[in-house]
Amino acid sequence: MTAPEEKPLLKVVKGTPDDHQLAALTAVIAGLAAATPAEDEPPRRSEWANPLRRVRRPLHPGPNAWRASTLPS
Repeated sequence: MTAPEEKPLLKVVKGTPDDHQLAALTAVIAGLAAATPAEDEPPRRSEWANPLRRVRRPLHPGPNAWRASTLPS
């Protein structure tokens, strides 16, 4: 019983690369295939839902301080 014929992993379409060039190409492709994908960073939380928005900044006494009391933080 014969094993089924395997297809080559790389096929040279144009040019005549030597053994060193094919080895370098194979190493790069194998390295890319073995690389772990970068971890996705967690989705950013909306600033509208940030609980710090509900915390008021301290008021400082002084001239026109009452105007700053109504400004958003």
